[in-house]
Amino acid sequence: MKETKAVLWGLGAMGSGIYKLITERAGIKITGAIGRNPQKFGQDLGESAGMKPCGVKISGDAAAVLAAAEADIVLHATGSFFKEVHPELLQAVRAGCNVITIAEEMAEPWSADYALAADLDKAAKEKGVTVIGTGINPGFVLDALIIALTGVCFNIKKIEAERVNDLSPFGHTVMSTQGVGTTPDQFARGVEEGKIVGHIGFTQSISLIARALGWELDRIVEEKDPIISSTSRQTPVVKVEPGMVAGCYHRAYGYRNGEIAISLKHPQQIRPEAEGVETGDYIRIEGTPMVNLSIKPEIPGGIGTIAMAVNMIPLVLAGSPGLKTLVDLPAPASWSKLR
Repeated sequence: MKETKAVLWGLGAMGSGIYKLITERAGIKITGAIGRNPQKFGQDLGESAGMKPCGVKISGDAAAVLAAAEADIVLHATGSFFKEVHPELLQAVRAGCNVITIAEEMAEPWSADYALAADLDKAAKEKGVTVIGTGINPGFVLDALIIALTGVCFNIKKIEAERVNDLSPFGHTVMSTQGVGTTPDQFARGVEEGKIVGHIGFTQSISLIARALGWELDRIVEEKDPIISSTSRQTPVVKVEPGMVAGCYHRAYGYRNGEIAISLKHPQQIRPEAEGVETGDYIRIEGTPMVNLSIKPEIPGGIGTIAMAVNMIPLVLAGSPGLKTLVDLPAPASWSKLR
């Protein structure tokens, strides 16, 4: 089988992690690297990731990289929102590349912006390539894993799931979007102004589950509340004193026939152990039979997202053209060599 050529687009923590994992896999050659940070332009990709030189220079000129790389696939990790990343994805598709993106709203882009999704789907089909969004959440814990578990049930009445995680490893951007280090009043204003967004992707996860089950939902409702600390907590980038906000308790509910059919909860905070909170992933399916899954501690978000992106490569390369979701392709498996 010929070697698969890949371009990395986005070289932050996730993009660099994807690069490192790819270097451990056989059958893939990185032929281009597109970054956003001018300070990295011209640097060797391998050295930038803390590894040995690989001969690929980081560039901010996406058009030039895509033209020269002759890539089969682009691994994209630059943003979270569909409207933000759509121009980049469309550019990669028009260059004839398959695309795997970890943008959260791309897990189910039709619910984020139907017109943009239709536009990207049309372009992908015209070029004969596949585009998909994936990650740990959305992309696995609160949607794909739930969908897989429903396969052992005769019928489903209600789905409840919760992901309790630790924000401590993350940087300033995540702390800001989760409201960590604010006062309760500042948190409320941040939510109202759209600066504190909590978890991105609840609508996508609920839409994926409903689509897989063939359910028509009345509406999806989201709620955000601050997690107020009663202890002093600190990470390398933020300090929280008692009475301040340590995280965001974000919930979303999918209503069907006037009642909650899908309930997803995602409390995220720094140093949860300081309050006696254990992290974990929990799924409860009310049906025949009842299904209860508990994973402790949580599946690590960064590692899981990197693995999902890389493990989707053979499935995307073999997929039919168009804009896909995780219910359109087989479930990924870890692999060491492209088949």
